[in-house]
Amino acid sequence: MTLTESAPAVRPAAVRPPAPARRLPSIKTAVVAASAYLIAFIFLFPYLVMILTALRPQEELREATFFPETFAWSNFANFWTGGLAQNLGVTLQVAAGSTIMVLLVALPAAYYTARHEFRGRTAFLILVLITQMFQPTAMLVGIYREFYQFGLVDSIWSLILVNSGFNLAFAVWILHAYFSSIPRELEEAAFIDGNGRFGALFRVTLPLAMPGVVTALIFTFIAAWNEFVVALTLTTTPANQPLTVALNSFIGQYQVDWQNLFAGSVIATIPVIILFALIERKVVGGLTAGSIK
Repeated sequence: MTLTESAPAVRPAAVRPPAPARRLPSIKTAVVAASAYLIAFIFLFPYLVMILTALRPQEELREATFFPETFAWSNFANFWTGGLAQNLGVTLQVAAGSTIMVLLVALPAAYYTARHEFRGRTAFLILVLITQMFQPTAMLVGIYREFYQFGLVDSIWSLILVNSGFNLAFAVWILHAYFSSIPRELEEAAFIDGNGRFGALFRVTLPLAMPGVVTALIFTFIAAWNEFVVALTLTTTPANQPLTVALNSFIGQYQVDWQNLFAGSVIATIPVIILFALIERKVVGGLTAGSIK
């Protein structure tokens, strides 16, 4: 390097700004967070008691201790060896069948009412809403007589039909609100691209309406999963009864088999919790459909 050549300039190392001091939450934030944790604990405490009771042996049921001294994992094993696994399968069939049937009927009904102006549309939607006011218990005698005449008593199909009928109105209203919130211009653009009505529906509208579909799915599934009164009336054979009715067999006239009852309740709760946790975000989006225009 000659004297006339200047040495390359050395850039100073980049200095990172000091990390801002972590501020303590405000009193309002702390109170809201503490209240949220308290409410969550109040709601979760019964489940904790249920799990601990399911793990208690028979001789510790009447003890005042909160935690059992020994954990009886055999209570959960008795669920599978006692034949309740078959009842769990019936519950899955009824809940899944009811959900599929509701979606097959509610999707076209909600889409047509959201996209077409026809005479009596408002009356139809009000009529659908009115049917949601009827409770299965009030019509239990008529439901039983109707299925008895058709020879569907003590059948899984009778439970699927009843659960589908009583959850259809809610699904139609949720899906109608969501289809109405989707701009029609998106479908018209799909028509220009060469898609027909069904092509635009399946390629454009349904993917955008998926939060509403998931909301209808989860609520129908949970309602069919937890249904008890109709299933108790329409099923007589233990093998055809859903889990909600089968668990009732642990409640006797003079004593209750608490540990096995709660063990079955824990197992019956786990699938619903997992399903709701997986699609919780879309459920929130579906419930708020149509609130913002």
